[in-house]
Amino acid sequence: MSSIRETARTVIFEADTPAGRFFDVLLIIAILLSVIVVMLDSVAELSSQYGQIFYALEWAFTLIFLVEYCFRLWCIEKPWAYVRSFYGVVDLFGFLPTLLSLWFVGAQYFLVIRVLRVLRVFRVLKMARYVGEAELIAQALTASRRKIIVFIACTLALMMVFGSFMYLVEGQINPGFASIPHSIYWAVATMTTVGYGDIVPITGLGQAVASLIMIMGYGIIAVPTGIVTLELNEANRRQANTKTCGDCSAEGHSREASYCWRCGANLYRRKSAVEEGDPMTSID
Repeated sequence: MSSIRETARTVIFEADTPAGRFFDVLLIIAILLSVIVVMLDSVAELSSQYGQIFYALEWAFTLIFLVEYCFRLWCIEKPWAYVRSFYGVVDLFGFLPTLLSLWFVGAQYFLVIRVLRVLRVFRVLKMARYVGEAELIAQALTASRRKIIVFIACTLALMMVFGSFMYLVEGQINPGFASIPHSIYWAVATMTTVGYGDIVPITGLGQAVASLIMIMGYGIIAVPTGIVTLELNEANRRQANTKTCGDCSAEGHSREASYCWRCGANLYRRKSAVEEGDPMTSID
């Protein structure tokens, strides 16, 4: 039984084997089709004409994801650790809203049902685990979070300074800069190069400051991109493999790792002689 569980865990949680890759491809197709059904069902014309078909497909996908979730819990050593993980929560939301809608019937719960139906689009997040680059991006963002926080803090300070200055320049004659918060809103829209155009400076000094902020905006946008790119190159250098922990299902282990970064379990533990069927240890 343990060998069957280990084989199932390898197929479900890892993609290094042909069976694992085939399972991942099938699951990705199911995820995409289920999300398409949710989106088509939100179109009133299609829902009125094919509502029953969408309903049947939705329950079919719900059962598929429910069975998948149960198999994940069965084949892993520490199912509670998987349940509390990010992907465990995402997998739970893949089928839970549809099941909960059974208990929310009647006109008075219509809004609740709509909310539960919308939550089903969380299934698309299940695809992230099958894209190797997603893990690299997550590692890069985590490693650069402090630099990005400092950058955002400095940017907000600049926006407050420019907004306050524009209030002094334009506030008395331009109703768009009637207060400092309004001026800061304009500074945010201008510095991020969005430029809605609902508030514009009319004085020469104000237009000069606006031009300066626009030019600075391009440079400000490039800074976080450079920070993340640097960390992304570093994460790519120590690119993780697809090996998952047999105890807690943790992913993202480096190629040199022998033990799980979360629970410390041996990633490449050998089966016991009895499990491998060693005749020397069999009992007569």
